[in-house]
Parts: sequence; structure tokens; C-alpha cells
Amino acid sequence: MAPRPSSLVLELFARERCSAILRTRHGGSVRPAMAAAAAGGFRIVEFTLNTPGALDQIAEFSRRPGLLVGAGTVLDLEQAEQAVAAGAEFLVSPVADPDLIAWCRERDLLCVPGAFTPAEMLAAHRAGARILKLFPAPAGGPEWVRAVLGPLPFLRIFPTSGVDEENAADFLRAGAFGVGFVNVLFRPDDLAAGRFDAVQARAARLVAAVRRATDKVAADR
Repeated sequence: MAPRPSSLVLELFARERCSAILRTRHGGSVRPAMAAAAAGGFRIVEFTLNTPGALDQIAEFSRRPGLLVGAGTVLDLEQAEQAVAAGAEFLVSPVADPDLIAWCRERDLLCVPGAFTPAEMLAAHRAGARILKLFPAPAGGPEWVRAVLGPLPFLRIFPTSGVDEENAADFLRAGAFGVGFVNVLFRPDDLAAGRFDAVQARAARLVAAVRRATDKVAADR
């Protein structure tokens, strides 16, 4: 099945405002951990390609109704091709690679490159990136987002690194387009011990916190 056009994928990001991002060494935990996140309410899920069996899990979860599945830590065009062939509908990278952004633009795929400085973000935006992954986490993250969006309000900044249950609402109030949850959702000790019920409960709390924050932001406008 061909990926949905990037405009439709962007609409889903705008509606959900949060994603579950799984990076782990525990291969046996990958499927049940992400299933728990989805059961807890996440509709946008991302498997990093340095996670064991990531392509197989992208293929499986992309067949599940109601989920938007992407690939993370995409570092070159070969990985991009493999991820899309497996069923990924968006690609995330820790860096802003112009070749990857162009490759996605030519295929009407949503590319989410990583950037840290306003200059990197503006360059990636001009190259065709419609969402920008804030990476790594800057000190004072929400205030950093607010400061950057002052002169560059058209950027869709999506923090992942450094986002947790306590500051997710602060990022959204600062103007972040959405937030991604990594280890704060998929705690390594829970995955190693098979405590997937804890992952599901945490997912439900995180999704609820994002919903409350987005509703509050909308009400305050």
C-alpha cells in the first residue's frame, strides 16, 4: 500500500499532537511495548531503525487500523527506501540531511529532520521539511521554543528529546507543534522486565496530558 500524501499525514500530526517513539535493545519487547502504547491511546508511532526488528514491526503495525507508523533514526536513502517499503508513512532523522529531505519531497512523504539551531531549522524548512524535530534537547526547552517561534512563527517544532510528563504541556503552551515521548514512555527497566501494563498506563496519562494542554491552548486563543 502506498503511503498517504504528506498533507494527510501532516493533518494527523496536527490532530494528535503527540507520538510514541520506541528505541530499545530488547528485541523481544518491541512488539508488546508498542502495542501497549497504542492501547494507551497513541495513534502516531515511530520505530527507530536501530531497534531490533524495526522494519518487521513497521510492516506489522502499518497494517493495524487507526495507526500512523513511521521510521526514526533514518540516516541515508537506503534506509529510507527500506522503511517506506516496509510501510512507514513518515521518516524521522536526528539530523537535517538535504538529500533525505529532497528524496521525501519528491515522493510526497513527510520528512521530520532533526535540527537544533534556528539557522538549521530555517534551512530545513526552506528545503521542504514541514515538521522539525528539535534535537538534542536545549536547556530550558519550552522557553527555547517560544524564543525561536517569536521571529519564526511558521516553523512546526516537534520536541522529542527531553520531553516528559511534567513539561509536555509547557512545550505545547510555548507553541510546539507536538511532542514525542521516548524513554519516558518506554522505560528500559519496564521493557527488560516485561511490564507492558505499566507502559500502557503511562501512555494513557501522557496522551491525556497532551489533550488537556492542547484544549487549553485552543481555549486561550
